This record gives sequence, structure tokens and C-alpha cells, in this order.
Amino acid sequence: MADAEDWKQERERLDLVTKKLQARIDELEPEVAGLHDQVVGIRKQFWEEVTVNTSTDEDFEETFYSIRQQEALLSERERSQRLRVQQWKNMKRLLSSPYFGRIDFQEDGLSFTEQVYIGVSSFVDSDGMSFLVYDWRTPIASMYYDHSPGAAGYDTPGGAVSGIMKLKRQYQIRDGRLQNVFDTSLTIGDELLRQVLGKGADNQMKSIVATIQREQNAIIRDDQSRMLIVQGAAGSGKTSAALQRVAYLLYKHRERLKADQIVLFSPNPMFNSYVSTVLPELGEENMQQTTFQEYLDYWLGRTFRIEDPFDQIEYVLTEQSNQGYEARLKGIEYKASLEFLRALRSYAQWLEQEGMVFISIRFRDRDLITAEQMASKFYSYDPAIRLSNRIALMQEWLLRELSLLERREREALWVQEELDYLDKDQYAEVYNALHKERGVFDFAEQYEEVREMLNNERRPDEGDFNYADREEELLRKMIVKEQFKPLKRSVKRMLFIDMVGLYVQLFQDEDAFKKMTEGAESPSLWSEICGQTREKLNRLELFYEDATPYLYLKELIEGVRTNTEIRHVFVDEGQDYSMFQYEFLKKMFPRARMTVLGDFGQAIFAQATELYGGDSPLVRLYGESETSLFRLVRSYRSTREIVEFTKSLLPNAKEIVPFERSGKKPLLVKAGGGERQAARIAGHLAALQAEGFVSIGVITKTAAESKEAYDLLTSHGCRGLKHVTKNTPTFEKGILVIPVYLAKGVEFDAVLIYDASSRTYSRESERKLFYTACTRAMHRLLLYARGEWSPFIQALDSSLYELDGAE
Repeated sequence: MADAEDWKQERERLDLVTKKLQARIDELEPEVAGLHDQVVGIRKQFWEEVTVNTSTDEDFEETFYSIRQQEALLSERERSQRLRVQQWKNMKRLLSSPYFGRIDFQEDGLSFTEQVYIGVSSFVDSDGMSFLVYDWRTPIASMYYDHSPGAAGYDTPGGAVSGIMKLKRQYQIRDGRLQNVFDTSLTIGDELLRQVLGKGADNQMKSIVATIQREQNAIIRDDQSRMLIVQGAAGSGKTSAALQRVAYLLYKHRERLKADQIVLFSPNPMFNSYVSTVLPELGEENMQQTTFQEYLDYWLGRTFRIEDPFDQIEYVLTEQSNQGYEARLKGIEYKASLEFLRALRSYAQWLEQEGMVFISIRFRDRDLITAEQMASKFYSYDPAIRLSNRIALMQEWLLRELSLLERREREALWVQEELDYLDKDQYAEVYNALHKERGVFDFAEQYEEVREMLNNERRPDEGDFNYADREEELLRKMIVKEQFKPLKRSVKRMLFIDMVGLYVQLFQDEDAFKKMTEGAESPSLWSEICGQTREKLNRLELFYEDATPYLYLKELIEGVRTNTEIRHVFVDEGQDYSMFQYEFLKKMFPRARMTVLGDFGQAIFAQATELYGGDSPLVRLYGESETSLFRLVRSYRSTREIVEFTKSLLPNAKEIVPFERSGKKPLLVKAGGGERQAARIAGHLAALQAEGFVSIGVITKTAAESKEAYDLLTSHGCRGLKHVTKNTPTFEKGILVIPVYLAKGVEFDAVLIYDASSRTYSRESERKLFYTACTRAMHRLLLYARGEWSPFIQALDSSLYELDGAE
């Protein structure tokens, strides 16, 4: 804590900076408003100031340059307005808390010590030279996160700077008032961090720039790695660090990187709303946010109804008695593997020699171009030509063939019949075309006049121009062209390829599979896996585990639809993606760097990928030389008591280190089920709310159990409950009844595990699911059981929890 003199000086300095901030805001406000009015005025008067004259080449040129001049003026005014508005927003953001940290640094070779105050954005004094506040992303500010007082340094574009850090100080400032001052030798004083972590959970994630730890700072500022993998314990700040990383990248590369060139793949749509305010809070635009399911739906949703990962996990958790359950699990595992990806590549090579399946192009109940003709044409091309290039040649050939067939079709009998039913707009269109051919441009487009001329064969200035024949020719051309449009459109969309048939073809039997994939080994129960897959595809439905392989095969055949604009891809809950999906993302975004965040301890989906370690296939995706690995083992979310309880649930979680913030031990309650359980939970919910907890999660294993819990608690008088499903769009405060797989990535003040009995959590495959549910709690964790406790709890040391008095 600073002494009285330091406190006085810090308060005076804060007052000075606050006054200068307010003065700058007052100065900018009329400029911002004035520029806005100018932009609106220029837009409104844009065409009034420009005379459009194209009579001569000189007039056209003068008009062109006049428009360009007005456009440049408007663009400059809009750019000035954006800059001023951004400055104004930054000043407003700083006003309530101008800075959170300070370092005193003496650079080697210099005699003076610079005081560096650090905040969420920079603020320069009126002289334009003196920084009153440095943006946390500036190179000099990195010392605040990376060094203790003593020898210190930082990297700049011009080289490394070294010197002595003489002081590191942290502040709590609220509404422009100095609350606390801490001097520390750590990245951030434990007392300040304890106060931040002790606050209640919010419905939206907050910025952590004031509490970034050294290991998080290394993640944030790494912009050399092609692949950055973060394996972090539950509550270790993985996602928070990733969002600050986005802000850092946008700041450092602001001249060449825009927010829409960054995409975040989130675990579910609700999570998108949970993190949506972090970047705006730091003065940056939000990046693109989506889910992998939304990406699949975009490309395949018009053809299939695609199972989502939540329906898949519901099947895994609830259908153990299903006759095909073991085969489905084997299929999920295999279709997520690199072995299946390699099999698809081999299959694509086999298709270059034989086996391509096409769909005949039919018109008015007859084949115009048969599938056999297409196959013959396809295999007539040079075998050295790649599969996707041959498909492109096929597409061009089909369009030419359709154009020839379209011309021949004009003489068909059905066209004559169509001529008798044309409407006035179609006649007018042909009439106009004929007059243009004759060089006549001033005429009336009147239907009755046209009909009279056609009926009486009256033609203006016919000469040797056969008006009647030409008119019928144009009408026939128009009719057939309109009918052939859908055929050409389908060829352009490559619908002549039987993609469903090509994928089904893989799942005939084991011998056929080996033949088509250069001897790839199929998993056990392959025959049953094939049957399940074919049955689903025949209904134009896709298992979730089939969606990415199907799309991958489609790209191998039709050509890859890459996105070269995206420069950074972030994958949250990365352990729940398969290596197949990672390979696909690499292929889809060839110019992007990838940041993967996850915790293998929370790998609850069947296609999980090990993130960390030299033997991880994810490390091999870009190669060890281009991959950086970070491990975050300190857990900040939960109290020490909750962390000690949860880390004991996993055999390989002993390295997790709790932050020293104490609270109550997890409470185990034998509830008995039914009305008695509802009464106990309702009583605890009321008590927790009375304590001031506003974000409470009642976490269940499955969607069906969450519906049961919601109905039971509602009928027992609990008010204000919110039932969260996979379609819930936003994360809100209050009491949420939610399946565990939808609670990933979010946190609650208190968590109530609806049923922690052996009937709900007993299989080894459910251990990580149970761990994930318990690690959502920040301050309080309560577990209920209708009968015998889960074996995961029975194996724990009894000192890690408390038993309810009724136990």
C-alpha cells in the first residue's frame, strides 16, 4: 500500500488526468457532431452538386471527375468522423477509470526515470508528445505484465530495450475516484485479483486487461506462431486471454488487419452473446462469430437435415440400450479420425479411374444428357488431370451441350402450344426487341396494338425484313430459354454430380471399401456402421459425424471453396473438435493462423482431440516449428475449496493450482427425489439469492433431465427460472436450468448439480462430463443425489466436502 504522501500525489495526478480527459471530450464533442452534420449534408447534396451530362465525350469526362471529386470529399469527411468518434469513445471509456497500472522505468543509458501509466487505451497530452496514459497493448506496457521490479525490458519494432523497473503499482479507480493503490512485485497483487474474482458472475464476459497474468500475456502477444494451442484448466482464463489476444492483434496490425478478417468458432450460439461485449469494451469491433454447426448448415443445409453435436451427445448419453449403440460409437470415432480422412483422399484418387456417379439431366420427362454419357465424357479426359479440374471441364461441356439442345428444342411441338398462352409482357418484350433490330427506339409498348399487328400481319416499313418469321423465332427462343434456365443453373451448382450416391458408395461392404480406398482398414462393426449411414442418407439426413467428411469429399470432387480473406481462426472448446475438422479448417482458411483453446479434462464429445504434447496430432497439423504450446494450470474461477474438490475428480488433474480465494466446501445433499428433492433445491435457491448471488446454474446431465428439473421446480413454486435449450440465443442472469454440455465456457456464482447419483453419473466415459458440470461454480457448489452417490464422489477424500445435516 502506498504511503500518505504517495497517496496524495496519486490523487492529485488522477484529478489532473481526469480534468484533461473531460476537457478533451468537451473539445471533441462539437467536432464529432459537426463532422456528422457535414457527412449527412454531403450525402444529401451529392447529386445536387453534380450535373450529369453525357452528351459529348468531354461532358462525360467532366461528369466522371466531378463525381469522383465529391466521392473523395465524402470519403475524407467520413474517415475524419470515424477517427474523431473513436477518439471521443476512447476518452469517454477512460474517464471513469483512466488507468489501472503504473511502472517506473529507467532505460539503460538514460539518466531519468519515466513514469508509465497503463490503461485500456492511450491518452496523449495537449502537446501531442507526452503520454498521460499508455494503451495496455503498447510494447512498453508489456513490462507491467511480464516483469517484477528490477532488470526489465521490452521489444520494439526497432529492437530490444532494456533497463531497470524501479516501481510497479496497481490502482483501483471507480467513477474517477481513487479506491486503492498497491505496490507489488507480482504481475498483479493477489489482494486486487482476489477482489476482482470475488465479484459475482455476470451475464457477459468482461475484459481482464487489468488482471492479465504473465502466462496469459505470452498468449496474447504471440503473433509469430502459425498454430497456437492453449491447454488450460477449467477457469484458467483461456477464453479471456484469447479475446484480449484479438484486441492486441487488431491494435498491433491495425493498418492491415480488420475485425471481419478474424473468426471465432464458439461452442454454441448462447456463448456468442456471452463474449460479445469484451472487444467493444476495449474499443474494438467484434470479430465474426459462428459455430461449426452453422458453418455446416450454410453449405449443406439445403440438401440435408444435419444432426447437431448436442443431439449427438444426447444419443451417446441416453441410448445405451439401443441395439445399434456400440456401432454408432465406433462410427463416430472412426469418422472423426485422420484414418477416415486419408481413406477419403484415396477414394477421390480411385474416382479418377472409375466409379464416378452422375445424375441425368432430364427435361419434360425425358433425358437430355444421361448419366452414362456424362461418365463416358468424364473418363475420356486425360487421366493426369485432377478430379476437380475434370469436373470443371465437365461443367463447361454440359453448358455447351445444353446451349445446343436449347436451340434444337425451339422446333419442338410443345413450344408451339406455349406460343398460344403468352402474356402481354412477353409479347411486348419481343416487340421491343424487333424494333431495336430495325433501329426504331420511339414506340408505344401497348399490348392491344401489338396483338392487332400480329393478327393482321401489319408490319411497319417491312421492306425485305421477314417480320413474322423473326417475331416467332424470338418468341420460341424466349420460351425455351426460360425453360432451360433451371437446367443451366443446376449445372453451375454442380448438381449433375450425385454427391449423395458417391458418399453412400463408400458404405456398401468391407471389401468394396478396401477396394475404393487403397486397402484402408475399416473399424469393427463396419457392416452395422454402413447400414446406419445408408439409412440416414436415404432420408437425406446426416449424422453429425458424417457432415464434415461429406463436405470434405464434396470439396475434393468439386474444388475447394477457400476463404483467403480470413487471417486468424480462433477455436474455443477446441478439445471437442475432431482432427478431421481441424484438417478441414486448415484447408478452408489457407492464409489464416489458428488459435485453439481447450481443456482435455472437459472433452465430453466422442470425437475429442488431445490438445497438448508432442504426440498430439494437432501439433503436427502445421508442424512443431510453427506451433506454440501453452499450458495454464492456475484456476481463477472457483474458490480453493471447489478447485480442490473438482481436480480430485480427474486422475490427471493434480497439477491444477487453485488461486488462494477461500469459501465454503462443496455441499452434498441426499435429496431422495421427487417433491422432497424439489423442496430442498428450492430452499437452497432462496438462501443463495438472499446471500446476493444473482447467477445460479441448476445443471443437469441431459436435455430431458433439464426439462424434468424445470417442471418440478416450477411446480414447487420456484419463480424466475429460465430453461436453457440448444436454441437459447443469449446468456442471461438469474436461475438457469441447463444441460452440462450447454454450460461449457460459462460460469455461475453458484452451481447446483441436479442429480449426482450413481444412476446418472457412473460410467467412466461420464467422468469428464461430471467434472465439467462442477467446474462452472465460482463461489458455491451444491450436489444432490436421489440414491447412492456417483462412484466419482465415493472415491474422494471426505475432507473435500461437507455433508448436509440430513445425510
